[in-house]
Amino acid sequence: MANRPLPTLAKAALALACAVTAGSFSQPALAGEASPVRWNTGAAVWTTSPEALNTFVSSGEITDRGLEGGLNRSGWTSQQVRQGLAKPYAVDLIPLSRFLYSEAGERFLEEQTRSYVPYATLKAQAAVALRAAIIADAADGEISGAGILGALPVDFRLADISSQAPLDGSQNVWPQSGCQGSRQCSSWLSWAVFLPANLQAISQSGN
Repeated sequence: MANRPLPTLAKAALALACAVTAGSFSQPALAGEASPVRWNTGAAVWTTSPEALNTFVSSGEITDRGLEGGLNRSGWTSQQVRQGLAKPYAVDLIPLSRFLYSEAGERFLEEQTRSYVPYATLKAQAAVALRAAIIADAADGEISGAGILGALPVDFRLADISSQAPLDGSQNVWPQSGCQGSRQCSSWLSWAVFLPANLQAISQSGN
């Protein structure tokens, strides 16, 4: 993939992100009030609430039409996504925060919000809002995809607005070698599952 941050960490992050097991897993609650995603495709907008995503992560029950559609388009089974979102990763908050406020971290955040942006401001506040969510979730020394989404300070959308590049509805899923096919390698749910493993590798790299 053209936008691949920290290539020297690819093997480590791949091993971490792909460690989705069929056994028991923790179930972090989505405590925030902001909608983790509004699925924006053309004129259609489906909002997935924190409650709907929390229900899915905690029990596997799908109560939201937008989430159901996202799962169907993700290239993964719903159980794989559920386990991936719930999986906790240990992180070191200080080096992770230092990285996210660095020039390289700013580029990383811009890449991670390719099409996933605040509902009201689009790309204008995307990196700042995602960084706030990551740091908030990492405060206790652990992060997860569900935890990051639950800490978002504002409503986010997965924007498919072809007239406003790069908002094409696709996310930069990294590492690309951890996914197969166009669906897995561009879906928002793949991105949400892989992101915390990526961040763990960053926090342990000395950045």
